[in-house]
Amino acid sequence: MEVILDCERMKYPYTGLFEYCQQLGLALLETKGNTDQIDIYLQKKDQHYFPADIKFLTQKSLHKFVFPSLPKQADIWHATHQTSWYMPPSGRKIKRVLTIHDLNFLYEDKSEAKRAAWLKKHQRNIDLADHLVAISEFTKNDVLKHLNVNKPITVIYNGCKVAIFPDYEKPTYHPKQPFLFSIGTVNAKKNFHVLPCLIKDQHLELIIAGKADGDYSKNIMDEARKYGVADQVKILGAVSNEDKYWYYKNCRAFVFPSIAEGFGIPVIEAMTFGKPVFLSTATCLPEIGGKHAWYFNSFTAEAMRQVFAAGMAEYEATNPTAAIIAHAKKFNWINTAREYWKVYQSLV
Repeated sequence: MEVILDCERMKYPYTGLFEYCQQLGLALLETKGNTDQIDIYLQKKDQHYFPADIKFLTQKSLHKFVFPSLPKQADIWHATHQTSWYMPPSGRKIKRVLTIHDLNFLYEDKSEAKRAAWLKKHQRNIDLADHLVAISEFTKNDVLKHLNVNKPITVIYNGCKVAIFPDYEKPTYHPKQPFLFSIGTVNAKKNFHVLPCLIKDQHLELIIAGKADGDYSKNIMDEARKYGVADQVKILGAVSNEDKYWYYKNCRAFVFPSIAEGFGIPVIEAMTFGKPVFLSTATCLPEIGGKHAWYFNSFTAEAMRQVFAAGMAEYEATNPTAAIIAHAKKFNWINTAREYWKVYQSLV
């Protein structure tokens, strides 16, 4: 079987989709059978992220309008993002797998017209696909509720792999006191601006890492000034894997109040280190964190501080580190890849 994996989104480094495409691609290569082949579709500048001896199809923007020729023996095209522009037209004799990560736009502050336009774009790719994959039960249920699905849909959880740098001790910013950590694209749906209240009157810093999207950082710092903690809040921008490792390893707790997630890989990354994680109850996060996380049921300052204080007290009293790490280990890319091979095999 020959599978073409669309990794076009790896042109955006330091994002969840970059991580998803790279880790899934590497795991598929590791788990393939002797007669299987994985071809990687992405820009030439990004091909160094995979072994040099595999087959690449070089992605070009022109392919949005004129789809490239494909190997005649190719069986599967796997579009790794639900709104990908790169789906073989219906006349091509190749089976199409489409991964749907989320319908986050339904939970964001968007007009009904924009929501309708996004649903239409999703429906276009769903109609082209032969098999759908959702990365959580929450996403699957969202898809079935809001879109027309007349084909198989399978839930396959993402894996998690954190690069380890045990001797690394020089992060971009070295906190001066214990700190809370969060990471993700810095935009409104991540809801980071509710976090500064947690460090008011506390000897704590708040470290937020991630690529900025618009001017949302200003909202976070406005809240920090409101609580008198502006000098304790650091928004670092995109960070290296070494820095990310150091912040996960050394944080007192991981805080992630996102209101729109399809999976939430940072949650599992933090759990890999046995850290206490504090999440919102929105979208898929309770499904991913399960009973091993603590949840903000409200974003009022008083309610959040109560949840955080109670959660930290429970964590320190019961020492659930081993259970948290065991939960995180369930989410690994090898398992994810094996589930995708089952989907591919069902189509040929």
